[in-house]
Amino acid sequence: MKLEPFELERIQSTWEHLVDYNLSESGVHPLSFAELTANDPAALARLAHQALGYSQTNGTVALRERIAALYPGATPDHILVTNGTSEANFVTTWSLLEPDDEMVVMLPNYMQIWGIGRGFRGHVKPFYLREEQAWSPDLDELRRAVTSKTRLIAVCNPNNPTGAILSSSEMQAMVETAANVGAWLVADEVYQGAERDDERTKSFWGSYEKVIVTNGLSKAYGLPGLRIGWVVAPPEIAARLWSYRDYTTIAPSNLSDQIAQIALAPETRERILARTRGMLRANYPLLTSWLHDHAQMFTLTEPRAGAIAFLRYQLGINSTELTEKLRREKSVLIVPGDHFGLDHHLRIGYGSEREYLQAGLERIHDLLMKL
Repeated sequence: MKLEPFELERIQSTWEHLVDYNLSESGVHPLSFAELTANDPAALARLAHQALGYSQTNGTVALRERIAALYPGATPDHILVTNGTSEANFVTTWSLLEPDDEMVVMLPNYMQIWGIGRGFRGHVKPFYLREEQAWSPDLDELRRAVTSKTRLIAVCNPNNPTGAILSSSEMQAMVETAANVGAWLVADEVYQGAERDDERTKSFWGSYEKVIVTNGLSKAYGLPGLRIGWVVAPPEIAARLWSYRDYTTIAPSNLSDQIAQIALAPETRERILARTRGMLRANYPLLTSWLHDHAQMFTLTEPRAGAIAFLRYQLGINSTELTEKLRREKSVLIVPGDHFGLDHHLRIGYGSEREYLQAGLERIHDLLMKL
């Protein structure tokens, strides 16, 4: 098996801690442990006495109970805790896809599942969100792509990089398309809870017996350093994925499991998500004001969720070349549209602290004026 380079992760891993302004992130500014446990002053003392052995390898019962409570009808046996949503996506795709199977993937998208499918010698076929239709899915294209050989359909909702959210009718059409051929529907829902309005994105969970949901604490919760993700699946599939996980990282961090239990306590969870929505609401006008000042260069279809804006630009330069020039000359990191298969687009993260975002945008302005 040969995996092609995961370009987005490679540039972030290489440069995110070396630039002055990292606007490549798609989540909000991370919470500190003190902020997380503001209502639980005894939490640090409890963790100080936690033995640093292996945790329960599929996640402690207490954590799986907290996660299961988010998905009607789910029990701890439906849950596998993973090291981030990336591991959840990896073991799910690895488990389901055999060589020569077909997989249909929503694009643009975080390209992990796309790359895994190609590496595992699957036949990976796209269906697209259409920018001219406010990043709505081309459902006719989806139906044409799916055949009797389709093993799984992979979607991301809310979407990365566009911030679009599927309507109930679009979700139902995807479910019906999967059910028509008995395919698995794998839904990455890691941006659920990072909506600017108060309406929570509906989960695919419960809409079809062959739905698998992946999610985690990195984006909407501002806790990427915990590396806690999860899979929600029928119990027999969750058990199968657990056995595949024996070949990867074996278990989540003991401390991360304990801290995740704190984060997913109902009152704390709602406080965290309110913080996320507050940051997005505060920062989005700053971004749109900046875009207004550069209206001849950029167009933006309004993102509804996630701390991300996917901009189309009118300059005569390739997106990778533009972002590399920005990094070299202005020490600002953003993501080129090339990494989502769409040149002449840029993904800018706006979930950082307000002053940091403002300063990063000013440096982008300086480069644009040169161009």
